[in-house]
Amino acid sequence: MVNISVNEKNTVSPIKPMHAVGQPPFLGINFNYCTYLKDANIPYSRLHDIGGPYGGYRFVDIPNIFRDFSADETKEENYDFTFTDILITSLMNFNCEPVFRLGVTIENEHNIKAYRIFPPTDTEKWARICEHIIRHYNEGWANGFHYGIKYWEIWNEPDNGIDERTNMMWHGSKEEYFELYRVTSKHLRKCFGDTIKIGGYASSGFYIAMLGDVGSIMATAVGQLEGYSVEWEERRRYFVTFFEEFLDIVVKERLPLDFFSHHSYASTEDTLKMQKYVEDKLSEAGLTETEIHLNEWNPNARISERGTALAAAEATAMMIAMQKTKMDMMCYYDARIGQSVFGGMFNPITYKPFAIYYAFKAFGFLYKLGTEIETTSDSKDVYVLAAKNEDRVGILISNRGNDTSISLSFNKELKSYIIDEENALTECAINKSDFTLKQNQVLYLETV
Repeated sequence: MVNISVNEKNTVSPIKPMHAVGQPPFLGINFNYCTYLKDANIPYSRLHDIGGPYGGYRFVDIPNIFRDFSADETKEENYDFTFTDILITSLMNFNCEPVFRLGVTIENEHNIKAYRIFPPTDTEKWARICEHIIRHYNEGWANGFHYGIKYWEIWNEPDNGIDERTNMMWHGSKEEYFELYRVTSKHLRKCFGDTIKIGGYASSGFYIAMLGDVGSIMATAVGQLEGYSVEWEERRRYFVTFFEEFLDIVVKERLPLDFFSHHSYASTEDTLKMQKYVEDKLSEAGLTETEIHLNEWNPNARISERGTALAAAEATAMMIAMQKTKMDMMCYYDARIGQSVFGGMFNPITYKPFAIYYAFKAFGFLYKLGTEIETTSDSKDVYVLAAKNEDRVGILISNRGNDTSISLSFNKELKSYIIDEENALTECAINKSDFTLKQNQVLYLETV
């Protein structure tokens, strides 16, 4: 039997946005599906990879907004905010703030021809373009808005590969990216002070921090393009070299780094190792105030696992585990509606939520309650997190092991709701002192 205890007298910390998402759910310009984000209390959606084929080259990406790089960046008529305005306004109407990635969408077929993943020809001008985009959304420039968007991320995965043959995000050197970050971060800090948070660079991941043979992790997660060979060992070492040199420059030149973002498509247990690695490196660099964001993660990005109870239980375990680290935000990759192994939340045929969505909704209940309280579980396979406000307590449990009997020590009456492939937060009856939670089931409980 697994013993779980909940002590509402001992508070721990605020519940953090571990349940934010990547691409938001929309079709064309129908953003009504974003109501799912509001219903789940999802506070952030990172805007990466929506500007390319899935967005019709209309949304978010710098070349979509500022289409002629030779034009005068100070003149509002040279900006095309049309579709990005619709997207961001829709998100804000659903209480979901964008995490705005300043850059471009990944080009998976870059080995055939790359279009937009080159370093800007004029780095200073690119930084000024970013400035005007921020002014549009936060200061009303160019018939804009006053949304107060906080997080502005400079590019995505510039370390994705060791050269142009392998890198789908950056056909330039690491030194060219460091210069882009140096110029842009300093310019944006000069323009906006601490009214925004500046960061990057969305590292491809620190798989080298994992034990054992991880050579197949990325191949399994993302697949391989025909004719495209991944020298995985060399790439994962390059991720670390890139990171260490980036931190050296940030420290030596005192560059703004309000948040550092990294990615993982590995299990909860292995992602915890990566997170510890990042925490240690930032601490060694003296960057203890820098937020840590895992803004792409999906341990079940495989066709066979999409929509399964396994995916829901693993995601719940990940959110619970990361809440208890120095992680500040996570953005699941992703919440799109479409035929992609990464789009784990919604059925691409019916557009209805998969089980994992309800796991995020359950975490959203805790997020709304606000304050984490002390919990313990004596099983490494059974994850538990609880939160409270002035009126009630919520408890979230994920069983990643075999079917198991659980005894819950908590002295108040609870309603309970089960999540798996057949149950979408379906109310159920349990005996707190002895109930069975099946493998890959998630249980949410709340005081009556």
